Amino acid sequence: MSGRASWALMLIVALAGALLGAGAVAGWQGKGALDAGAVKAYLARHPQVLIEAAEAYRARGAARAVGAERAAIVTPFGDAWAGNPRGDVTVVQYFDYNCGYCRRNLATIDQLIAADPKVRIVFRELPILSAESEVAAQLSLVAARRGRFHQFHKALYAAGPISDASLDAALAAAGIAPAEARTAARDPAITAELERNLAMVDKLGLRGTPSWVVGDQVVSSALTLDQLRALVAAARAE
Repeated sequence: MSGRASWALMLIVALAGALLGAGAVAGWQGKGALDAGAVKAYLARHPQVLIEAAEAYRARGAARAVGAERAAIVTPFGDAWAGNPRGDVTVVQYFDYNCGYCRRNLATIDQLIAADPKVRIVFRELPILSAESEVAAQLSLVAARRGRFHQFHKALYAAGPISDASLDAALAAAGIAPAEARTAARDPAITAELERNLAMVDKLGLRGTPSWVVGDQVVSSALTLDQLRALVAAARAE
């Protein structure tokens, strides 16, 4: 067995032991060296171990990345935040305006704020679904710089799929002239903000929208109110 394969095998066994407890690998103790065949047979019978080990490994890597990038993650752009400005837990949502799951989570976020007066929400643009998503994100950031993020955000989601007409209507709801907004969207600060957010896809292992960062945890999925509250509770307990 090559050195790399041996290292990978030891990593799997170590992770499996951490996940399942010392008893899971007791059969290999005292043999002096790992029995590759026994490990392979065990994993063939219990493939979930590999899935759980990979997820645990991914979660630890994500937590390290969150720690290194925390300021960039939790600092809102303009007024793209909600809830308690001095909240003890910040919930960050990475979203795309063409994401139906993100649209459905609007009400969930409102419910979380109503249920938990100590939470703060930060909204981060992650336009990954279409070219129209990028245009919408740019205009949303223009609104955020002017203190009109929420008016634009809710109006555009309410309008359904992105189009020039729905973008103009959302800008009007935010009190911003469409032509003026499109000019302002070319500001390098807006380009830089989107580039920072898109860089988090690889850094944090984001798998789509909506994605969330709560404490040191990263989750890519639409979430229920109970799931969000559980993540907040875990962050408070850290």
